[in-house]
Amino acid sequence: MPYTTQSHVVDGEACAVPPSNAAQEEPVPTLSKNKLKKLRRDQAWEEGREKRREIRKIKNKERKERKRAAAHKDVPSESPQAKMKAEDAAESQAAKKPKHSKNIQLPISFVIDCGFDDLMSDGERKSLASQITRSYSDNHRAPFRSCLFVSSFGGYLKERYDTVLSGNHRSWKGIRFLEGDFEEAARQADELMKGGDLGEKLAGAFEQRESTQPAGTYAESGEIVYLTSDSPDTLTELKPYSTYIIGGIVDKNRHKGICYKRAMGRGMKTAKLPIGDYMKMASRFVLATNHVVEIMLRWLELGDWAKAFLQVIPKRKGGILRNSDRVFKESSTASSTHAEDAYDEPLGRDETEKETLEAGRFEILDDDKTATEATEAGKQQPP
Repeated sequence: MPYTTQSHVVDGEACAVPPSNAAQEEPVPTLSKNKLKKLRRDQAWEEGREKRREIRKIKNKERKERKRAAAHKDVPSESPQAKMKAEDAAESQAAKKPKHSKNIQLPISFVIDCGFDDLMSDGERKSLASQITRSYSDNHRAPFRSCLFVSSFGGYLKERYDTVLSGNHRSWKGIRFLEGDFEEAARQADELMKGGDLGEKLAGAFEQRESTQPAGTYAESGEIVYLTSDSPDTLTELKPYSTYIIGGIVDKNRHKGICYKRAMGRGMKTAKLPIGDYMKMASRFVLATNHVVEIMLRWLELGDWAKAFLQVIPKRKGGILRNSDRVFKESSTASSTHAEDAYDEPLGRDETEKETLEAGRFEILDDDKTATEATEAGKQQPP
């Protein structure tokens, strides 16, 4: 359509009037039905946040009342004998609870590389956010902790933590969220471990190294390793003052070998967990990001890969110890979401944890039981 102008006369002279802006404006694109449905669903979820919180409080109160009633159901009266019996029962119950020692920070770092935001769908990004939350929770409660880093923290992942998860991650202790990539995170981890703030004494699985290696050489033997199941090299042990990078991507194995290629492109050492050396699996040797973190935390505590695998690898994978007919049953039933190469699969509803960060709460739903952990964001609590 040719450009035309209108004119009118002012003081006897014709003046050109530009065409109306309304005529030049393009029509606003309309949203699809699926997009509108998703927006309405998200809005309804946000509007029901306070109601869900109140329901949780009521359920927690009812559960505590049921426990108190069960504890006193065998007490017919408030006689001195009945009181002594109740006190003895309470002391016996307290004695059964494991006594947790103080958590020890070790000079070792785990980096979750989240530089794959553009390769994942919305649901996969949500799954990754849940895995990172679980990784933080496991590290926070572990008897021997690592220095935890999340690199390339941006895009949808950061938006979700800032909005849906209410920005509670800003108060978390023992974890650092960085906009820089995994190499930058590894540099900062090295500075932190060698800065002296973590102390020089080794503990847990590292304690036995003190008799075989001079104390002054620990920091010198540290290394940076990108964990990927495509690596030809196998990790035999974790070393103090070392950084281990885990690929944070949930892609249902669409992008095969992406973490290995990413590491090799930077000239970085790679390795895979020794799952095949200890376990016979009924499915792929791929695990979720939080599974990889938890396995390494278990190794720091036990110094035994076989025990670590048995305690962490989901039982749906049908793991069996090599040279043994014992099908493993000591497994956690956490999410089955894929942490590419460094171990993957999609988040399921049946064998997974549902983690919601509302008012600093972790809610973890397991196969065998439902456990609710109330924790104030960033506040140190017993493991």
